Amino acid sequence: MLDSRITQKTGIVYDPIYLEHRPRRGHPESPERLVAILKGIEAAVPEDRWIKLKPRTASIEELALCHSTAYIERVREEVLGDEPCLSTGDTEIGLRSFEVACYAVGGVLTAADAVMDGTVRNAFCAVRPPGHHATTDRGMGFCIFNNVAIAARYLQKRHGLERILIADWDVHHGNGTQAIFYDDPTVFYFSTHEWPLYPGTGAAWESGIGQGRGFTLNCPCPAGSGRAEIVGAFLEKLVPAMKTFRPQFVLVSAGFDARTGDGLGHCCLTDADFEELTRIVLQIATEHADGRLVSSLEGGYNLEGLASAAGAHVAVLAGS
Repeated sequence: MLDSRITQKTGIVYDPIYLEHRPRRGHPESPERLVAILKGIEAAVPEDRWIKLKPRTASIEELALCHSTAYIERVREEVLGDEPCLSTGDTEIGLRSFEVACYAVGGVLTAADAVMDGTVRNAFCAVRPPGHHATTDRGMGFCIFNNVAIAARYLQKRHGLERILIADWDVHHGNGTQAIFYDDPTVFYFSTHEWPLYPGTGAAWESGIGQGRGFTLNCPCPAGSGRAEIVGAFLEKLVPAMKTFRPQFVLVSAGFDARTGDGLGHCCLTDADFEELTRIVLQIATEHADGRLVSSLEGGYNLEGLASAAGAHVAVLAGS
């Protein structure tokens, strides 16, 4: 039987491998992001409230749950060929980027397994590169593989779950995640994001197609939006929708670039707002999914703000 002191802890997925994906100097999606996040967590969360989870690499078969084999091979070839960027979009790569991206996916799968088997009660994945812009056959927006989308498919295949919620509060719309599940009624994708802004998707009318119609819910917000618009959308739109959908697992694309002061967005969430967002998704997980929740890092580029916002997020996960 698992020690109850362990099962009450929050898991943190991290490994130094994530520092080895190295875009050019000065690129906003830098290894320093994770250094800042770890400091933020250590400052905000008592060490007895969390444990570190060591990630594994994802297999090609696991990547192929959401990506075409042709795209996976293309990424491998372009990394081995020492190309500076993916040919599919605006994502810089280095000599270890394929390996690191596989560990980013594997880290989220590690967290999903740990939550499912009761090793931890929930988890935050401090992984990079991020993932929510990656489509089936295209890396873009700093993303190579779609970490959270693959985790949703993995939970369905490995653990037999039928209904997964992906809640995305990054300042940019997760076009890749939306596209992967746009016709799928088993994965509910919810997004708040600045509008208009990169990548140009996420209009309110984009709600899914075919059997998936109604299982995508976009809440675009104008520049300058904050608690009223973003936290309000989670309370007024997501919470009622989940009473019908009843997810069995909650995944969060946890971008912190909607925080005030971030250079890649124009919203003004505070650390207290990220605490409230976390409480909302935790409550959804508690009501419908036996508390099962995993969040994974997406954006967030002001290092000081990223550290404090991520620390605030994990503090709520850990109940501290």
